[in-house]
Amino acid sequence: MVPVKITRFKGEAGMQFDLSGLKAIVTGSTAGIGFATARGLAVAGAEVVINGRKQDACEKAAAALRKVAPKAKIEAFVGDLSTSEGCDALVSAHPACDILVNNVGIFGPKDFFETPDDIWEQYFHINVMSGVRLSRAYLKGMENKKWGRVIFISSESAQNIPQDMIHYGFSKTAQLAVSRGLAKRMAGTGVTVNSVLPGPTMSEGVKTMLEQEAEKTGKSVDEISHGFVMQNRPSSLIQRFATVEEVANMVLYVASRESSATSGAALRVEGGILETIF
Repeated sequence: MVPVKITRFKGEAGMQFDLSGLKAIVTGSTAGIGFATARGLAVAGAEVVINGRKQDACEKAAAALRKVAPKAKIEAFVGDLSTSEGCDALVSAHPACDILVNNVGIFGPKDFFETPDDIWEQYFHINVMSGVRLSRAYLKGMENKKWGRVIFISSESAQNIPQDMIHYGFSKTAQLAVSRGLAKRMAGTGVTVNSVLPGPTMSEGVKTMLEQEAEKTGKSVDEISHGFVMQNRPSSLIQRFATVEEVANMVLYVASRESSATSGAALRVEGGILETIF
């Protein structure tokens, strides 16, 4: 038998996965962890659908992906996935996928006693129900093909509930419950479902915030970011923000064929903040 040569796409961090022939949908992917994940998937050879609520942001992100992964097919879906209508529209435009990354989400500090019902509902619909609806839409097709990956981008806040963002922590814990339950539901089908738990991550928005603070104080961005982590997440073992690429590398592994024995897991990329071993 003549051996088949497989061309592998090398990611920025040196990991190599071959995702050619697979279609991935990454929600909330015009910037931050979502965009870094979409980039990693595209570089690895997957067809990638990115998503955002603004046409210009989607076009800009798609153009950037085509530059780094010219061989990959890149499409953009503009839509608000916090509603059932938005999710239905995405499924109508892209009826099937092999890899679903439920990344879209919002966060923001607010005291519990000043957080009304509508904010709780907003976080639930965006952070939780978007993933529920899309998983419900795509998992059956994955089961029929006997292969698929569903990944929820949760947070260390799912276990380490922030006292100033209880509404956010609640939504991230809910993602873990949905993810674990779906992994059990899909047991033995060849489809895996997992969660990834980032900690403080240097997204574009965070970097801008830190740069503004550095301007005010005269300190460097590195000093400001280190101080933030040590004050707000003192148990961090890496004692810094993670990069979006570091988080995306974990997502890329879970999305790959090589992760076939990993399902129902909550995979931590939070720098050792969580005190629990398991």
